[in-house]
Amino acid sequence: MASSSVRRCPWAEAELNHEYHDTEWGVPSHDDGHLFEMLILEGAQAGLSWSTILKKRANYRRVFEGFDPRKVARWDGRREARALADEGIVRNRLKVASAVLNARAFLRVQEEFGSFDRYAWGFVDGRPRRNRWTRSDEVPARTAESDALSRDLLGRGFKFVGSTICYAYMQATGMVNDHLVTCPRHAACSRLA
Repeated sequence: MASSSVRRCPWAEAELNHEYHDTEWGVPSHDDGHLFEMLILEGAQAGLSWSTILKKRANYRRVFEGFDPRKVARWDGRREARALADEGIVRNRLKVASAVLNARAFLRVQEEFGSFDRYAWGFVDGRPRRNRWTRSDEVPARTAESDALSRDLLGRGFKFVGSTICYAYMQATGMVNDHLVTCPRHAACSRLA
């Protein structure tokens, strides 16, 4: 997508967001590795801008061992302290600790459902919700589906998974297509299943 002439969703106007918006956001993801990565990144984003997290994404991949939930689940207090000392990520003790707890809970979900993909996509009946928003102020911050996902994740021991975070997660992983209809990515993502 040519950067200068594209009418992207307004949140993606900053150049840093272009590639993420144009290639990843809203694309249905069924890869457990990517689903775990986005769960950690969306939790890290709480209270911050998404641009802040995108700038640090490569550092997050390095610090969180390629977002391998098996590796992160084995972290102890010393390993968490090492992550907190790394200036390349958001150094919030609760968010780092939640990543470890979430990795352990993620593995339990995989064991129970066969994959995290099968579990998470069950909240949208296995198919992306295709919205047709024309303005940014129409896009909700949460929905009944994100409320249900949040409740269930919290009940399974996940942290930093409130309904607003879950809705952002659903948007990011393509469970919901919230590109505005004026954005070329709306049609492109609508063709994906």
